Amino acid sequence: MWPYAIRRILGAVPTLFIIIALTFFMMHIAPGGPFDAQRHLPPEIEHNVRAAYNLDKPVWEQFVIYVGNLLHGDLGPSYKNHDFTVSQLIAVGLPVSARLGFSAIVLAIVLGISLGTVAALNQNKATDYSVMGLAMIGITIPTFVTAPVLALIFGIYGLHFFGYDFFLPAGGWNGGAIANMILPVTVLALPQIAIISRLVRGSMVEVLRSNYVRTARAKGLPNHIVIFRHALRAALLPVVSYLGPAIAGLLTGSLIVETIFGIPGIGRYFVEGAINRDYTLVMGVVICYAAFVIVLNLVADILYALLDPRVRFA
Repeated sequence: MWPYAIRRILGAVPTLFIIIALTFFMMHIAPGGPFDAQRHLPPEIEHNVRAAYNLDKPVWEQFVIYVGNLLHGDLGPSYKNHDFTVSQLIAVGLPVSARLGFSAIVLAIVLGISLGTVAALNQNKATDYSVMGLAMIGITIPTFVTAPVLALIFGIYGLHFFGYDFFLPAGGWNGGAIANMILPVTVLALPQIAIISRLVRGSMVEVLRSNYVRTARAKGLPNHIVIFRHALRAALLPVVSYLGPAIAGLLTGSLIVETIFGIPGIGRYFVEGAINRDYTLVMGVVICYAAFVIVLNLVADILYALLDPRVRFA
């Protein structure tokens, strides 16, 4: 397994370099610059400011300098947050996004697998149609719709149960209080619950028709052992493949959800950096996201091989 993992990591280096190069040049091709929104400066001062950030050099030379600093672990200073480096901003925002994303993916895995299994065991029945119908709604409705709607319902209007008013914070982080996490975690988890439930349902239906499941039932094994020990393990293979990029996306933060709920995560920094042409901040977030995708895809492949004995590390 270790030689396979090392080969995958070494093979990911060119991919990561291409991502860095494409992002760098696309950011510099876009019109505007990091200091265009500021008040007009005298030419001498403006030249000194640009020279301090190497913006007076050709783009290719800026790229060489950036990659050289990156190899030393330096993501550079933030052009807009002058008191912080990009590494410091990511160190502050990433734990917030990671906590939010980890909670969402755990909720999505538990509910998605449960709903998908229930739907498969009740194939072509009312339960199956209901679960798949709700899953389709969860996939088609984007988060920028569900986030303000849930904030309006639970944060502004509130719900009334047995004479009690039930409200949730419609924004803010408050140090990661549970009440502040409920709405953003729910919004992040809903599409993932829908996708995972559909994957599990389709895979489980196919597995339940396989020969080894029929053999297990013919031997007189209890139904719950057949389902949870034999069928579910094979049915989770598509889910494992999907979870790699899904977890990376959730852990590095949802751009829309963090912006709507005012959460100081890495996704919000990415949006602000793109708007302000904060090149180094955008690059840092992209590198962080790409590294997560590469590592988690590797973990997903290893788990796939552990779940399916037919798969071998080449």
